[in-house]
Amino acid sequence: MTWSGGSFGETGTCVLAPNADIMTLDGTNTWVLRDPGSSRSVVVDPGPSIAAHLDAIDDAAGDVSVVLLTHHHADHSEAAREYAERHGCGVRALDPAYRLGSEGLGEGDVVAVGDLEVHVVATPGHTADSLSFVVPQDRAVLTGDTVLGRGTTVVAHPDGQLGAYLSSLQRLHALCGEQGISSVWPGHGPVIDDALGALDFYLAHREQRLAQVRDALRDLHAIAREGGSFPHETLPRAIVEIVYRDVDPVLWGAAELSVRAQLAYLTSPK
Repeated sequence: MTWSGGSFGETGTCVLAPNADIMTLDGTNTWVLRDPGSSRSVVVDPGPSIAAHLDAIDDAAGDVSVVLLTHHHADHSEAAREYAERHGCGVRALDPAYRLGSEGLGEGDVVAVGDLEVHVVATPGHTADSLSFVVPQDRAVLTGDTVLGRGTTVVAHPDGQLGAYLSSLQRLHALCGEQGISSVWPGHGPVIDDALGALDFYLAHREQRLAQVRDALRDLHAIAREGGSFPHETLPRAIVEIVYRDVDPVLWGAAELSVRAQLAYLTSPK
């Protein structure tokens, strides 16, 4: 499925950054949010510092009131300060290191620009500073890298934590059910029109991967009991080679981050 961004709902325009690769899928989705009756906009995740991309955001955004960040990873945040300075506005983020100006961003905040409201939901897990943004007007949630438009995301251990990530998925699921949120506007990949279905899939996938990691650990311990060696120093990679054997090895480095997060989760007190 080819994804190129575009307009969604009453308020959303996705400007796709030209930074496609194995981790960013088609590229980073920069979201421009604007009420139809307003000339002022909110820009979410300006993405990489590529002049043509920033110009494309300008074409969609008009008068930019504020830049918001879903999290600190460079493919989302690199151009944030540069772009905000271009428009004389601030950058609001959970992590103070990525802010421009005095205003932070966190759980329960409501960013209002004209009649547009963006409600902030803390969704740590992919990273410690991950946020999601609910746009009630369009019954949509911007998820950054917490939920992708295609495939599944990496829990970037040690900054990312699996327990927090599972709680965030469960929270988003409850929020979508309670508030009638139907669409996911992700940080990479196409828009998802079945938010609850996507979250059901993500939760089931994580439980499946945890079961596979448990099974791999059991098998490795069994080999050690029979006289084989146990890969203490290289355990995460050994598990990747078992659990992710059907995944392109190019992605094994990212998979190892998730396995490290899974091992930390399995060994932490519940």
